[in-house]
Amino acid sequence: MQTILITGCSSGYGLETARHFLANGWNVIATMRTPRENILPRSSKLRILQLDVTSGESIAAAIAAAGPIDVLVNNAGIGVVGAFEATTMSHVRRIFDTNTFGLMAMTQAVIPQMRERRSGAIINVTSSVTLADMPLAAAYKASKQAIEGFTGSLAHELGYFEIRTKLVEPGYAPTTRFAENSSVRIEDLIPPAYADFAAPIFSAFAKPALTTKETDVAEAIWAAVNDSSGQLRFPAGPDAVELARAGGII
Repeated sequence: MQTILITGCSSGYGLETARHFLANGWNVIATMRTPRENILPRSSKLRILQLDVTSGESIAAAIAAAGPIDVLVNNAGIGVVGAFEATTMSHVRRIFDTNTFGLMAMTQAVIPQMRERRSGAIINVTSSVTLADMPLAAAYKASKQAIEGFTGSLAHELGYFEIRTKLVEPGYAPTTRFAENSSVRIEDLIPPAYADFAAPIFSAFAKPALTTKETDVAEAIWAAVNDSSGQLRFPAGPDAVELARAGGII
C-alpha cells in the first residue's frame, strides 16, 4: 500500500486531497502547522503530523516520523492579493519562505529515499496565476512562477532516477481560505492611489465566470500522481483549464 505525505492539510486543497487519497485506500500522512485531529475521518491509514515547512528542524522531524514516502504533495502556501508597492519586503520574504523555499526544502528532504528506491512522485501545487499575468498578484505570482521553473528543471534530473515530478495549477477557488493565512489584510495592500484601479478587479473576483473547487484540485493531484505519460502540468478547475488552453499549454 502506497503512502502519500501532503503539506498544508488544515483546510482547502490539502484537506480535500487527504480525504480523496484516504477514500481510495492510500496511507495518508496529513501535515499541518497546527494539527487538528478531528477534521479528517478516523482511519488506521491516516497519520496527522505537525509540520512547518519554513523550519528545517520541523521538516527533519516530520520526515523521520513519516518513514518511507512514495508521494510528496507540496501544497502548503500563503496567498496574497495587493499592490506590490504596498507589500513590504518582509512580507514578500515570508511568502517566498513558504511558497518557494519551504517547498524546495521539503522536496530536497524526500529525494534521497526516492532516489535510493528509484521510485516516487513529487507533486508541486502552484496556481493559475502562472498561466496568465494577473493584476495585484505580483509577489504571489513570483513565488509560484519560481516553482514552475524549478519543477520543470527538476523533472529532468529526477527522471533519471525514475522519480516523477509534476505541477498542479489550481484556478480561483473562492471557497478556500486563500488570503486568511497571511499576516497582512488585503485592505492594507490597496493604498488610496490604487483604489480606482483595484475596484473593477475585486468586482470581477466577486462574480467570476468560472471557478475551481477543492475537489477539482484533489482530482488533478490524483491524476498527476497516477500519470505515467510524462505530462508535467495539470491545470485544476475549469478556469485554470481555460487559461491553459488559451496559452497553448494543453
